[in-house]
Order: sequence, then structure tokens, then C-alpha cells
Amino acid sequence: MIQLTPETLPALYRSADRLSAESQNTYFRLIFLEYSLLIVCALMSMKPVEEGWYFTLYTVLFVLALSSFIYRYVNKPEQVWYQARALAESIKTLAWKFSMRAAPFDEGSVAKAHSEFAERIQKVLSANTFAGSKLPAEWGDKPQVTPQMLSLREKKLTERREIYAEQRIQNQRSWYAKKSGFNKRCANYWSAACICTYLLAVISSMIRIDNPTWSFLPTEPLIVVAAAFLGWIQIKKFNELASSYILTAHEIGLLHQKINSSSEEAFSRFVNDSEQAFSREHTQWVARFNA
Repeated sequence: MIQLTPETLPALYRSADRLSAESQNTYFRLIFLEYSLLIVCALMSMKPVEEGWYFTLYTVLFVLALSSFIYRYVNKPEQVWYQARALAESIKTLAWKFSMRAAPFDEGSVAKAHSEFAERIQKVLSANTFAGSKLPAEWGDKPQVTPQMLSLREKKLTERREIYAEQRIQNQRSWYAKKSGFNKRCANYWSAACICTYLLAVISSMIRIDNPTWSFLPTEPLIVVAAAFLGWIQIKKFNELASSYILTAHEIGLLHQKINSSSEEAFSRFVNDSEQAFSREHTQWVARFNA
């Protein structure tokens, strides 16, 4: 069976997908670096060594943390991540509509569909110039309409309907369900770590009440660690995404039951309704992360 995988989608999708993944990794690595440096600085402040090199190292770590923040502020990798993801998903939606012969690619010759597809891609790219200007050149010479897309387009309605149900509807449903569970587990793990750190800080603080001269108690470093855990939970939005993703999975399940379209017109409407549902969830996701 022909499969419309990331490798067989338009070249622009693969470029935007790569840019999104790299920008996401850069964003989270920079935040992790900042938190790690601040935690190390907090640990170093517990019992400083009375030597110049120690304070030099201490200052350098602070400067590195500041540099990481400035780099994030100036380059905005999270904005590149969001917009590149939106660009990639928009291209994927157009590719599936083209491959399934859904509107606006359902009338006229293949040449006309090619022309319409090129125009739509150009409009999407024009609306995402910020991400478009940063796209990698790796797939610049690859086709936007792949042989697999054309092969799917030529199949009978029953075959296209089966392929769409399995490779698009069920694939999306499984992805959202799996991601919902993953985010729920992460929320529990990080929340537990945050609570434990708070408790350790409280215990350390209580010990210091009876022993105010003990300088080695890690109260301040534990406070910084707890703040870092809390910040990570807020940045990743684990609980919010877990709830949103499971609702989307159920919505896609309801869509799956309506796929038995007996005509090209009905199937075209179904594909457009489905892709609109996918796009709506992704648009809301981008809006949440931009908030």
C-alpha cells in the first residue's frame, strides 16, 4: 500500500518540519542550560572558597546564564518553532487534500490541480515569512508534488477512503491519544519532583531554626531547584496539553465514524471537515504557546 509519510510529503513540509524540530530543541536546551547554571551558582553560594578563582568561576557561570537568556530573547527560537510547525502542518493538510482529490483540488485536470496546489503553497509560505526565511536548504531541489501523492490521487474512491482512514484519521487519533498519556505522566513526575524539593527545603529551613550557624544546609539551592521545576512545568504545559489532546483524540474518533462517503463530493467534504478539525487544534496549540 502506498503511504504518505513525512518522506513522501512536499519538500517544503520536510524543511519546515526539520526547522521546527531544531528550533524546539534549541529553545528547551537553552532553558535547561539557564536553570542548570543558576542551580550550580546557588550551590556554590553555600560555602564559598576564599580564593579569587572561585569567585571568577562563580561570575562566569552567571554571565553564561545571562548570555543564554539574551540569545533566547534576541533569536526567539520558540517563535521559529511555533511558526515552522504551523507552516509544516498547513502544507501537510494541502498535501492530503490534493492526494485525496478533495476541494479545491477535485475539479479539472491534473495540471490544474498542480497549479492550484502551487498557488496554495505560495500563499501559506507568504503568510509565514518569519519561519520561511529560516528554512534549511536541504530539500530545496525536491518536488512539492511527490510521486506518492500523484499515485494516491489516481486510486479509486474506495481505496482512497481506506488509505485516508488508516494513514490520516487513525494516525492522528493515535498520536493525540499517545501524547495525552505522555503529558499526563510527565505532569505527575515533575509535580512530584517539585513537591519533594519543596519538602526538602522546608526540612532544611526547620533544621536551621535550631542550628542557625550551619552554613552547609542547602535551603537556598533547593528553593532554586523547586523554582526551576515549577518553571519547567509551566513552560511545557503538561496538564493543559494532556486535556486538550485527549479531547482531540475523541473528536477524531467521532470523525472516523462518518467516513463512509459513497460519492466523490461527499468524500471531499469529509476530508475538508477532517483537515479543518486538525488545523483548528493546531491553531489553538500555537495560540496557547504564544500566550
